[in-house]
Amino acid sequence: MTTIDSLQDTWDLIIIGGGITGAGILRESIRMGLRVLLVEEKDFAWGTSSRSSKLVHGGLRYLKEGKFLLTKAAVEEREHLLNDAPGLVEPLVFLAPIYKGHGLGKWALETGLSIYDLIAQKRQHKYFEADAFSRISPHIEKNGLLGGFRFFDAQVDDARLVLRLMNESIALGAEALNYTRAAEIRRNANGEVIGAVIEDTETHAKKAVSAKAVINATGVWAERLHPSPKAKLHLRPLRGSHLIFPSSVIPIKEAVSFVHPVDKRPLFVIPWENVIFIGTTDLDHTEDISHEPYMSAEEGLYLMEALQSLFPSLSISFKDCLSCYAGIRPVLSKGKLEPSEESREHVVWVKKGLVTITGGKLTTFRRLAHDALNAAKPFLPPVQFPEPDEAIFSRVPAGPPDPDVGLSKETWRRLYGRYGMSAEELVKSASPEDLNFIPGTLTLWAEIPFTAQHERIRHLDDLLFRRVRAGMLTPKGGKAYLKRIKKMCAPVLPWDRKQWKNEMKNYLDLWNRIYGLPAEFSEKSVIHPSRWFEKLTKKRKLKVSQNF
Repeated sequence: MTTIDSLQDTWDLIIIGGGITGAGILRESIRMGLRVLLVEEKDFAWGTSSRSSKLVHGGLRYLKEGKFLLTKAAVEEREHLLNDAPGLVEPLVFLAPIYKGHGLGKWALETGLSIYDLIAQKRQHKYFEADAFSRISPHIEKNGLLGGFRFFDAQVDDARLVLRLMNESIALGAEALNYTRAAEIRRNANGEVIGAVIEDTETHAKKAVSAKAVINATGVWAERLHPSPKAKLHLRPLRGSHLIFPSSVIPIKEAVSFVHPVDKRPLFVIPWENVIFIGTTDLDHTEDISHEPYMSAEEGLYLMEALQSLFPSLSISFKDCLSCYAGIRPVLSKGKLEPSEESREHVVWVKKGLVTITGGKLTTFRRLAHDALNAAKPFLPPVQFPEPDEAIFSRVPAGPPDPDVGLSKETWRRLYGRYGMSAEELVKSASPEDLNFIPGTLTLWAEIPFTAQHERIRHLDDLLFRRVRAGMLTPKGGKAYLKRIKKMCAPVLPWDRKQWKNEMKNYLDLWNRIYGLPAEFSEKSVIHPSRWFEKLTKKRKLKVSQNF
């Protein structure tokens, strides 16, 4: 594995930031024949790119805001990803109930969904009257239900999307280092970029590397390297939080798009990886963006109120919740709008070889990559850009390899989607007992030691929150499985007994602080979030946020 000390000195391009934007730029630049290095201060996909709503979608609400071109680009990229990454990006059926006097009406949704279908060049929505819609989704609130639509979007494992882009780029000759920060942008006497000083954040080893172009793809951190050149346009970190439940608690097969009963903000309830989650909130994140974001008690109550109003017969409570998570969106703002009204479009800034790209949506990462590389083109060697319709990922087989080892076609599809052709090595190297699912998930035990060995982890949370998602999807972060995980990974990780003890302790502490429910939600906080919210606001002298 490459370290700072063994890294070559000269590159055509240095990318700072290991989220979806940086990974997309890495993938496109290596296909252009560039010598490219990516550095990430924390872990790959540590930030927003592992904490999204897992959707690859056009964004119907952008049509309402008149952002037709943004929706068009996102729908086109969604179709591209569905074709290129089966098993990783998959179709998702949505239901959108319509209630009397609440939320968008039938014809407004019909118009938006028709435009959606027109962009995708296929009809994918259908309207159902109230009785038929109730049969499709028997647990939703029926009082005031007029009917509803069924339509299609797509979903993804966001962290695995980043990692597949990274891994395929590295296989083609790119280099990517996590836990490595850009300590300094190097410039000549004329202020032109000539490289960077990079530093391992744990060993503190440093190295000066040369390149005439540096792309800053650090998301919400972008202005630390490159302040906005527009006086009234700055990054506004917005937090979005989610609650996760076992699928047995909310027995749905389709996602549901609906609006909150209080403020009419759009929300989603989504089946994903054998769980159900609800999100998302949208409010200013005022804490240090270098620290892991976490869901506030007020956000949890807000989401629970929405969930209980949509599924009143299910008696859902906080005691049913597996975990929660929060992410920070890099949104460009002029400071005048409510958070949910801010644009999700991206910007590119250029300053003598330093190209900054920030904002944008996960779905359109490839277009962000091309815009960033176009801006960097004057500082790069002569290169040819990939064709717009060229496949993003390496092709994988449509079915199981021969000989078969007893895994289902669906499991092979999922493995190929997440690991590309490395899926075959993963399965081949596994013991038979590890080709079973971790309870409550769609993850094979075999994925844990394979990613521990091959995907540059430094810490246990890298492994269980991003390489696989067991930390989010199992009770108490998979605490009951840690001894087995240690036994499986000890041969491939250079950790002694003391480090294993520290890693497990630190991991569980992190889960409790960031992914566990806020302390206010004891097992007794069962049914009425509005009462708990009243109690909390009175105790803390808080107001209900107008951002919700």
